[in-house]
Amino acid sequence: MSGKQLLLIGIGLALLYVMFTAGAPFLLAALVAISLEPVHVMMMGKLKWNRVAAASLTCTLFLLLVLLLVYMLGLQVLGQLVAYWENAPSYFAAANDFAQQTMTQARGWLDRIQPDLAESLRTLLSSVTKYAESFANTLSSSFLHFAKGIPGTFVFFVVFFVAVYLFSFGLPAIRSGILSLFEDEMQGQIQQVLHSLKRSIFGFLQAQMILSAFTYVVTLTGLLILEIHYPLAIALLVMFVDILPILGVGSVLIPWAVYLFIVGDNYTGFGLSLLFIVITVARRVLEPKVIGDSVGIGALSALISMYIGFKLVGVIGVFIGPLVVIIYSAVRKAGLFQIKIKF
Repeated sequence: MSGKQLLLIGIGLALLYVMFTAGAPFLLAALVAISLEPVHVMMMGKLKWNRVAAASLTCTLFLLLVLLLVYMLGLQVLGQLVAYWENAPSYFAAANDFAQQTMTQARGWLDRIQPDLAESLRTLLSSVTKYAESFANTLSSSFLHFAKGIPGTFVFFVVFFVAVYLFSFGLPAIRSGILSLFEDEMQGQIQQVLHSLKRSIFGFLQAQMILSAFTYVVTLTGLLILEIHYPLAIALLVMFVDILPILGVGSVLIPWAVYLFIVGDNYTGFGLSLLFIVITVARRVLEPKVIGDSVGIGALSALISMYIGFKLVGVIGVFIGPLVVIIYSAVRKAGLFQIKIKF
């Protein structure tokens, strides 16, 4: 592999990272604009509208649909979150009373056993107490961080919606501009790469939506069966954290189940444990297969790329990893990039 190819690979990976972080609203807007392009073409052909009129109508309908979905879902979730937050002091007070009672009983029991063992258990109990205090502080900080992030989220969506309009208006010019960067004899190959990337990327997004919907439905069903309060908000939280390939739903359901076992609610604790096992096993079995079939890469390649991406750059690497494999596969099929090992 030449130094030029290595440089291009490095630049490409850096651009991917920027696109999925700072450039996320523009990347998402570009994908939406490409998705709406067939509708624009149909309206321009059959209704004889110009691009600006067709794109304005479809983008406005898309905007209204998104706002309606956000309103309907957000209203339910926000109502449950507000209700939970109003009851949070009583939950924390009950947990604190239980912890104090347990510690008092534990100290009384420790006084009746051997001094060496008692000292070791006291040290362990102290560590557990400090961990619980640290967890409570972290939880409070997380709520504060979430509140601070609301203005940034609003700016993200404003930029996203404006970018959808602009990409839709100028998509042919953008495509021509990209092709003009390459020599005439390479433009056919570049078009082949772009077509392959379009099909694979939308397949990947479709696969993620299928997996997220599966997680949400299974979680919501389990919470409703267990008659747990605020099922919509909790299921939404589980769906978001399930994107993590290592922790996943365990970061929510496992501590919750352990707490319920401790306070004596064995039925709900067992139900949450079973729910965690079902979601984790089903997701790990379905994820590589669904993604592999949707984007045209093997299940093993999808799994390896997601894991390596997560280890290298965190949660965003779950998306970047498979995308790197998709791009490499598309470029290789077009004959633009070949690796041949020589001895």
